[in-house]
Amino acid sequence: MAYRSDDDYDYLFKVVLIGDSGVGKSNLLSRFTRNEFSLESKSTIGVEFATRSINVDSKLIKAQIWDTAGQERFMSILVVVMLMEYVAFVLIVHEDAPFMGYRAITSAYYRGAVGALLVYDITRHVTFENVERWLKELKDHTDSNIVVMLVGNKSDLRHLRAVSTDDGQNFSEKESLFFMETSALESTNVENAFKQILTQIYRVVS
Repeated sequence: MAYRSDDDYDYLFKVVLIGDSGVGKSNLLSRFTRNEFSLESKSTIGVEFATRSINVDSKLIKAQIWDTAGQERFMSILVVVMLMEYVAFVLIVHEDAPFMGYRAITSAYYRGAVGALLVYDITRHVTFENVERWLKELKDHTDSNIVVMLVGNKSDLRHLRAVSTDDGQNFSEKESLFFMETSALESTNVENAFKQILTQIYRVVS
């Protein structure tokens, strides 16, 4: 039997996770890439990514999935961003020019992305209200062909639901997005969400 090395793949797709802090982006990432979940998960500071490979139509797709802090946490004084080319750089955000620094970090984060999971928390309506702003930022920094899925996370907390499934579905249809509700805690639809977006990206580029 022949084995493929970690660097042996047919396609490499960069997918970004975006949305407010605390919606569960990091746990979605860890559930899909390592099948792990942490109840004590802390907000991401800066940027991190993990990888996982899947097969689509007999092609090996390597997903490089990037997770970031919510926008309000980008305004830290010192941020280290790892670029896809594995070149590290340090960007100091001066107090007199915070938005210049934010734009630079944002541009580096989105560069080369072919897919995005736009995540909100179904128990916090404000995170759904902010989806439109995140989508605009995404479109401002990426190619028009990027594949986007709206993800309503924490579906296990159905008794605390503040955003209906219909609201998520209707917004997705209006903006021509894919849509799925997930629970990183219960591992509900996490695999399906990532596999669906990677399959759709493959359909676009192949």
